[in-house]
Amino acid sequence: MATVIIPTPLRKFTNQTARLQIEAGTVGEIIERITLDFPELKKHLLDQQGSLRSFVNIFSGDDDIRDLQKEKTPVNKSSVISIVPAIAGGIH
Repeated sequence: MATVIIPTPLRKFTNQTARLQIEAGTVGEIIERITLDFPELKKHLLDQQGSLRSFVNIFSGDDDIRDLQKEKTPVNKSSVISIVPAIAGGIH
């Protein structure tokens, strides 16, 4: 099973779970599974068309899935998938 790391700001939607073990073949299947298991998380990860929101970054290991095969990026039992929402801010 792949390990999915949930960032602190999104843990309130996963019952404070920091890591999930998900059986899946692709990153897209992982996203589908966690949004089914945790419906409140869906609106934070996916837009109304069901596509990954542009400000949500997902990494397989150290690689951004946008540089790989996006949601079709394969995963296996040793994969570590990190969800990293962009944080707004900076100096005004």
